[in-house]
Formats: sequence, structure tokens, C-alpha cells
Amino acid sequence: MKVISAACVAIASGSAFAQSSVTLYGVIDEGFNYTNNVHGDKVYELASGFAQGSRWGLKGSEDLGGGLKAVFQLENGFDVNTGKLGQGGLMFGRQAYVGVSDSRFGTVTLGRQYDSVVDYLAQTTANGNWGGYLFSHPYDNDNTDNTFRVNNTVKYASPIFSGFQFGGTYSFSNDTNFANNRQYSVGAQYVTGGLLVAAAYLHANNPSSTAGGAINNGGDENFLATRLQIVGAGVNYTFGSATLGFAYTNTKVDQPISSGYVGPIKPSGNATLSSLTFNNFEVNAKYQVTSAFFVGAAYTYTRTEFDASSGTLHPVYHTAGLMADYNLSKRTDLYLQGAYQHVAGDKTGSVMDFAYVPGADSVSSNSGQLVVRAAIRHKF
Repeated sequence: MKVISAACVAIASGSAFAQSSVTLYGVIDEGFNYTNNVHGDKVYELASGFAQGSRWGLKGSEDLGGGLKAVFQLENGFDVNTGKLGQGGLMFGRQAYVGVSDSRFGTVTLGRQYDSVVDYLAQTTANGNWGGYLFSHPYDNDNTDNTFRVNNTVKYASPIFSGFQFGGTYSFSNDTNFANNRQYSVGAQYVTGGLLVAAAYLHANNPSSTAGGAINNGGDENFLATRLQIVGAGVNYTFGSATLGFAYTNTKVDQPISSGYVGPIKPSGNATLSSLTFNNFEVNAKYQVTSAFFVGAAYTYTRTEFDASSGTLHPVYHTAGLMADYNLSKRTDLYLQGAYQHVAGDKTGSVMDFAYVPGADSVSSNSGQLVVRAAIRHKF
């Protein structure tokens, strides 16, 4: 009898020990876009996933005892208007990972994930925080709007120590050439009161050069090149109903071949392009007018170094955006936003001479482009 009683206690203890939870969640972002110039023509269209990418996902955990738990997340991206998969047609193109988390030592996860620029630095930008796609820096050159995710990735995130957290990623090439299409990144942030300070660095070798490497999203990558390096820092400060932000990022693209947004990037004549460098300076502001309504604005100055065999040129991009958002409920909101880009500085004889607001169908026929969007977003 004692043996049977002990067995019952052990079974009951095991049931309490291995508590699990699984959550189904999602976002549906759908709206109407107007673009004033796409190759010289106006475009009116329904478009999905701008303030946030439309998605559904599953995430969960299992308590393993002693502060340790198993965690997982599977997240799908899709287009509301056509029902097609996002991220190059991947079933779980936004995220797919499994790992373990310890309250004392941090979290280690394996799979397709976000890099440290997205995890830490993006929150200080308008596009990576409240604005979304239209507020991205030119070509989302710094990936603060997560144009690409990283495959084959081991990620570490530390616990939060008095407001400070750090982490990093390493993405395997899965190739006989160990460094071919690999990625690594590190980042950190500090939060206290209304202050957020963050910094991050990313390095990728031959992004998108192989089918099974770190960066290969079927056209969702920001650049096809021999090397991509991103470094940046930012700060947000909230006081009362207002939040002010500043972010700086530097992106260097060695021997760029094309952009996933607009295709080949070639200088005029017989010149060859050795590198592109983007220096992005962003200021942003958000004001919570009421608990249900906010307005936001952002401006980014981007100075580019276009290093070709014919010399170094400096195109300049001015990008400005405005947004208003009203919550109908805790899960449903309406928003109106617009972004304008103007290209100035040196002419390169390439597609970079024409304005392109990320999210537009394609480049303008001149140096300016405007996109306006009215949309509804529902979260579940």
C-alpha cells in the first residue's frame, strides 16, 4: 500500500512539475495605399502588413523545474489580399525556433530568428517601434524593419540585470565553406524609468549567396553582396505623454550586386561598384494624445557613399513620415500614415538616383516619391 501511495504521489508531482502552455496569436494589418509615382504612374492598391506584418503564430513553454523551461515559437507571415505566404513562401518565415530558458542564466534558442539589430536597436527607430514599413531607412539598409531573418541560428539572450540586457546570434552557413553566407550579431540595451539606450552590430559574409545559408529569404533580403556590416546606437526618452527618439546606424555593403527591393544596382558606363555605405541619422517623436489615440513623426537624413571605379559619389536621402493611430478596442485600431522621400546630392547613373519609399511597388521616375496609407489592424 505504501508503494502504491508513493507511486501516486510521484505521478502527481510529475504532472505539476511539467506544466505546459501554448498560445495561438496573430496580427491582420490591411489597408489602402496611394503612391504618387511608380515609374511615372500613380498607384492605388490594397496592401497588407505595413504598421505590422500580417501573421499568425504559436508559442509555448514547458516548465522543467528549478527555474528552467523549454520554449518554442513558430510564426507565419502572409498577405491578406491573396492569402499567399510571406518571406519568400516559407511556412514559418517570420520565426521558427526551439530552446531552453533559465531565470538565472538566460535563454538559448535554435532556428530561424531575428538578429541583434532587430532585437535591441530597432526599438529606438520609428519603423522598428510604432511606425512600421513606410518609415524604414532607404532600402531598409540597416534591417531595423527586419527585411530579413537569419537561418541556422543559435541565439543567446541574457536575463535582465537592473534594466540591462545583452545578447547575440551566430548563424551557420551550413556549407563546406564555413564562412560562406554566415552571420553573427551582438546587441545590448538599458532601460530605466522612461529612458531606453541600445546598441547593436551585425556582420554577414556573402548574404544570400547560397540556398541554405544564414540569409536567404527568396527576395526578402536587403542586399546581395560579398559582405554586409551594420552598426548603430539609439536612445528613446519618454516623459509624460511624449516619447522622443534618436538613432544612428552605419551600413556598409561590399561589392553589392542588387537589392531585394529594386534589383540590380549598377553605376553608369563601364564603371564597377566596389561598395555602398549608408549613414542614417533619425529623429522621431510620438505623442499619446489620449489612451486610445497617438500621433507620431519621424525624419531620417541618409548620406551615402557610392564607391565606384570612376570615383566616390554621395547621394543623399531625406525621408519624412507622419502617423495617426486610434484604438477602437484593445485589439483593433485604425491608422493613417504617409511617408515622403527625396533624393539629392550626387547622381550615380543607377537606380539609386530615383526615390523609393520601402513599401511602394517600385521606384519613382524622379527624385521624389510619396506613399499614403489608411488601414485597419486587428490583433488576436
